[in-house]
Amino acid sequence: FESMQSMADAAHFSASLRTLAITLTRIANDFRLLASGPSTGLDEIRLPAVQPGSSIMPGKVNPVMAEMLNMAMFHVQGNDLTVSLAAQAGQLELNVMMPVIAHDLFESMQIIIGSVKAFTGRLVSGVQANRIKAEGWLEKNAIVVTALNPVIGYAAGAKLVKEALASDTTVRQVAIDKAARGELRHRDEDRAVTVDEIEAALNDLRRLTEGGIAGGSAGGG
Repeated sequence: FESMQSMADAAHFSASLRTLAITLTRIANDFRLLASGPSTGLDEIRLPAVQPGSSIMPGKVNPVMAEMLNMAMFHVQGNDLTVSLAAQAGQLELNVMMPVIAHDLFESMQIIIGSVKAFTGRLVSGVQANRIKAEGWLEKNAIVVTALNPVIGYAAGAKLVKEALASDTTVRQVAIDKAARGELRHRDEDRAVTVDEIEAALNDLRRLTEGGIAGGSAGGG
C-alpha cells in the first residue's frame, strides 16, 4: 500500500532531475555569456556554427545549442512541478495521479539524455578559445596587480589600480611608467623597483592560479 499511497520516492527522484537541470542551465548560460559578441560581448570562446548565422548581425554565430539546452532544462523543471503537484494530490490509500508522474519522469530523463548528447557533440566538442581576446581582458583586469604584491606591496599596488582606472589605462602601463621614473619602491628592500622586475612579475600571471601566498615562503619543520 505504501507504493500506492505515497509518491515521495518519485518526487525525490524528480527533484534530483530538477537539480541537474538547474546546473545544466547555468552551464549553458556560461557558454552563451563567454561567446557573446564578437564586437561588444566577452567573446572569450568561439562556438561551432551549426546553422546559418544571425539574420541581423552578419558573421555572428548564434549559441543555438546552448539555447536548446536552456529550453530543454526549463521543460524538465516544469515536469518536476507537475510531479510535485501530482505527488501531493493523492487521498488516503491511493494516488490516482501516478500516470502523469510516470510520464513526466520518463520524459525528463529522455530530454536530459538527448539534450546533453546534442550539446556535447555539437557545441562542447567544437569550442575554441579566443586567446587574443582573453589575454586582452586579462591585461585590462585590475587583478593582475596581485602579481606585483611581492615586489611593491599591497598598498602601492592598490594605488596603481586607482591610477589605472582613473586614467583608463592598464596596471602594467602605470607600473612601468612609475618604475621608469623611479617612483616605485621595493616592498622588502630599500631601493627602487626596476622596469624589468615589473615586466617579470606581470609576465608570469599563471602562478596566480596556483596555491600558496605570493611572495611567501614554504614552512618547514
